[in-house]
Amino acid sequence: MMRTYKFRIYPSKRLQETIEEHLNICRYLYNYLLEQKTKNPKLNKGDTQKLITLHKKENPELKKVHSKVLQIINNKLWGSLKALGKLKQNGHKVGRLRFKSSKNHYKTIEYNQSGFKVDYTTKRLKLSKIGEIPITLHRKIKGVIKGIIIKKEPTGKWFAFFQVEEEPKPLPKTNKVIGIDLGINGYAIDSEGNKFENPKFIDKTFDKIKKVQKNLSRKVRGSNNYKKTKLKLINVYDKLNNQKNDFLHKLSRYYINNYDKIVLEDLKIKSMIENKKGQKTLNRHILDGSWRKFINLLLYKAEGAGREVILINPAYTSKKCSNCGFVVSSLKLSDRLFFCPNCGWNIDRDYNASLNILKSGLGGSVVPVEGRPLLRIIPYIKVISGQVSPMSQGAPSVREG
Repeated sequence: MMRTYKFRIYPSKRLQETIEEHLNICRYLYNYLLEQKTKNPKLNKGDTQKLITLHKKENPELKKVHSKVLQIINNKLWGSLKALGKLKQNGHKVGRLRFKSSKNHYKTIEYNQSGFKVDYTTKRLKLSKIGEIPITLHRKIKGVIKGIIIKKEPTGKWFAFFQVEEEPKPLPKTNKVIGIDLGINGYAIDSEGNKFENPKFIDKTFDKIKKVQKNLSRKVRGSNNYKKTKLKLINVYDKLNNQKNDFLHKLSRYYINNYDKIVLEDLKIKSMIENKKGQKTLNRHILDGSWRKFINLLLYKAEGAGREVILINPAYTSKKCSNCGFVVSSLKLSDRLFFCPNCGWNIDRDYNASLNILKSGLGGSVVPVEGRPLLRIIPYIKVISGQVSPMSQGAPSVREG
């Protein structure tokens, strides 16, 4: 399986200028190949690859960049053309592939198979035709490095992305299954009665974002003050994203480590966002939750850990009684407790949904923990510090089939 490791690198000012020069050469070559393809639509991938070799003789500047990097540019071009073709086949309106008009539109240098070396002793990343760059190796790389991507983030920080081929290492079986309901009041409520606190990072950052955006609107576009204020705004968003990613990685790791099967709703985030008056705050919280990213983290971590993630249709998971199956159509979003008029079942709304999710994913029935609709609320600080442990009571009993 393929995995990506992200490490911070610290190129000197001279090396930054070299990398920027290489990026500009890559952008030029991309535009050149696209121009040739536009002029002669019959050209195939092999033809454009040959054009690189021929063009090197006409333009010696191309020799400054490693040959593998130039080959990747051709692959990127044909990857983009293939993606546009698929969109067109699926009925989407698509235009032509655009030329890269400025250096900011070509942001990565990619080495594939060769042209790079990591020195773990001196903590240096050696890149052919660029030089040695200090790197922070905050974790051990497992597996075989197949490629490296160099990228400058909008914050001005430089990163190296290692594409690594690893052998899957399944975790020991736990013989436990879990259903998870993702929400806003609590980020994740599971069928064991755990309610993970939603940190709602956007609420803690929203006032600062508005303040910096207001200052930015007062600056003259393109001026030094405008650039400085824009960088402040970028850094605020960068911190917000880092906080979310840290939380999502640690929460997903908790579930992967402790459960063999994890069942969630296959949420369609776009359909959940409505352009209605009074809906803005809810929309903001839905987007801030990054539920789809959390699901994707579970999926890719499960692949290497020998776990199974099951996605189910989200229809009626909140409105169906987990005890008797009766659907309460009158349930509103503001109702936090679920009461079933058919059997008298009274339970936390989100916990009820997690039981329905688990039941739907396993195709069987779940016996909830009676009288304890919400067993424990887990604060955000426990998630990020890694202090979360499974319930000592064990999971609710499950009957499959």
